[in-house]
Amino acid sequence: MKHVFIGAAILVASLGTAYAQDAANGEKVFTVCKPCHQVGPDAVTMLGPPLNGLDGRRAGSLPDFNYSAAMVAAGKTGTPASKGPVIWNQATFTQYIAAPATMIPNINMMFPGITGPDKDQKIKDLWAYLSQFDADGNKKK
Repeated sequence: MKHVFIGAAILVASLGTAYAQDAANGEKVFTVCKPCHQVGPDAVTMLGPPLNGLDGRRAGSLPDFNYSAAMVAAGKTGTPASKGPVIWNQATFTQYIAAPATMIPNINMMFPGITGPDKDQKIKDLWAYLSQFDADGNKKK
């Protein structure tokens, strides 16, 4: 009986890690974002704003980026779905990156969203990767 319990515990633990967020995999997912966005200490504005310090940042709030009126409004007053200003966290990012123009209509971002049968895991991993960067582009400790 002891061996069955230990085996079950190992199985449950391994399943938990299989669905955990993985920043290394998130960095691979980020390759679809790289044509427009950067992260890290040397990140600069491209077609899209740098994504440093995304966790906790208000949508449309970087002063040196020309956001669409819809993104600025989402950060100030929100969207019907957000019921208040959009502040980036895992939940808002997950909803947004699955279908950006669905969450915030009339934005300039042309990316249709993360897709595929493993999209939920890709989004979790992408969030794990992006949320590790502080506003200066350094990895949080």
